[in-house]
Amino acid sequence: MGSDPQYAKYPSLSLAQNIFAITNPASADTSRQTSLQKLQDAISEHKMAPLYRYLAHPTDGILNTSGEGSTQRSSTAAPRKAPRAPSALKRRPSVSVDFAWDEELYKRLKSDNEKELETFDKEEADASEQAGDTEVQAAKGKRADFWARVGDKDKAVAAYNAVFDKTGVLGTKIDIVLAIIRMGLFFGDRLLVKSQVDRAKTLVDTGGDWDRRNRLKAYQGLHLLTIRAYNLAAPLLLDSLSTFTSYELCSYSSLVVYSVLAGSVSLKRVDFKSKVFDAPEIRAIIGDGEEKLSALTGAAASGPGAGDEEMEDASNSTSTATPAPASTVVNLTALGSGQVAAQEAEAPVDFTPLAGLIRSLYLGNYSGFFLALAAVEDNFLSQDRYLYEHRGWFVREMRLRGYQQLLQSYRVVGLQSMAGDFGISVDFLDRDLAKFIAADRIPCTIDRVNGIIETNRPDDKNKQYAEVVKHGDSLITKLQKYGQAVRLRGSERG
Repeated sequence: MGSDPQYAKYPSLSLAQNIFAITNPASADTSRQTSLQKLQDAISEHKMAPLYRYLAHPTDGILNTSGEGSTQRSSTAAPRKAPRAPSALKRRPSVSVDFAWDEELYKRLKSDNEKELETFDKEEADASEQAGDTEVQAAKGKRADFWARVGDKDKAVAAYNAVFDKTGVLGTKIDIVLAIIRMGLFFGDRLLVKSQVDRAKTLVDTGGDWDRRNRLKAYQGLHLLTIRAYNLAAPLLLDSLSTFTSYELCSYSSLVVYSVLAGSVSLKRVDFKSKVFDAPEIRAIIGDGEEKLSALTGAAASGPGAGDEEMEDASNSTSTATPAPASTVVNLTALGSGQVAAQEAEAPVDFTPLAGLIRSLYLGNYSGFFLALAAVEDNFLSQDRYLYEHRGWFVREMRLRGYQQLLQSYRVVGLQSMAGDFGISVDFLDRDLAKFIAADRIPCTIDRVNGIIETNRPDDKNKQYAEVVKHGDSLITKLQKYGQAVRLRGSERG
């Protein structure tokens, strides 16, 4: 199993979500006020002077765009420079943010930070004189955790790298790299996250233990989610569900949301059924009462329809009754009982929209599919800092997936009939399909005069034949060039 993870307490990524909620126009007023209060409390409790300055400073703070509410703003202040803000935090708040700058508070926090650093200096000096390398490394580790706690990314990364260079234990090195990844995620530094994920993969491949391998899956999957590589993120996130222990990265409920969304938009229908729709870990969270029971008893995989691997005929699937809603509220605090002490209590999450999305997609209930998709956008995509930036792309790809699934079963479909199935107007369907057809995403044509959509099924045999001919011509050309080169060299030797 390996040793217990180190350097896993800071930074708190839930605090980054609170910062996002403050500036998110889609957040409810109550959520925005609650997040602001949590941010203020965290800054005071953890003496986060660097983060406070980064957010609230009258000229450099990313939340005080015009200095409104500033108590100490100078009338002769220089013109505001655009701060080098990370992608997750650099959006200018489109809502009024009451996060005033308090110079006295900043000086007090900074003074507390300096006193704490002095204790680290003394502890490190005493360890160098009276103890061994282990104690010196422990003192340096405390300094790195301190910079991560107060929100200074550059100094935290430098301190962690200093500890990394002097550490010989592989497990500790992996923990340090994972801490740097979290710093990058906190500030939205994707280049830093990518480089450190690659660094962690190299370390794990040299002999990392089972626990750290599983933790890295979640880290890598979340990183891929932030760069819109949902097809690569889905297998990693779904595999992490059964062995998840990285509560410092995200809550289990968030992992379920990320896994379901990534799998829904990227997996083929057969894989979607086995890894998402019928997955015991997911059914135990977002299923109805019977599904939760079957998932917990292991009956889900052998239940009715477990062997269904082909797409249902659309004429049958569109008549499917709207499924009963999932349990409205789920509290996941009790999950991962071995980590309860380290796991922050999770707020109850309403998974009904998510359950409706995967049910309507798999069962072909297209009239409920668009409604569930809209609910997922409002409740999840627009409220999460990792999903917000890609919400438009996700909704578009899911619409495409629904269209493809219905059209795959037919040669010709009535335009009015298909629009009725999805609960949209004919004009909207015409415009939406036209974009996908022009981009070669759907092989069909629209005959608006006759009011039909005709699918153009690709001929796989002809396509394979054309590819063989193409590659054969390329191979013949290379062989001819090789033969000419061989003859030339032979004549030179003669």
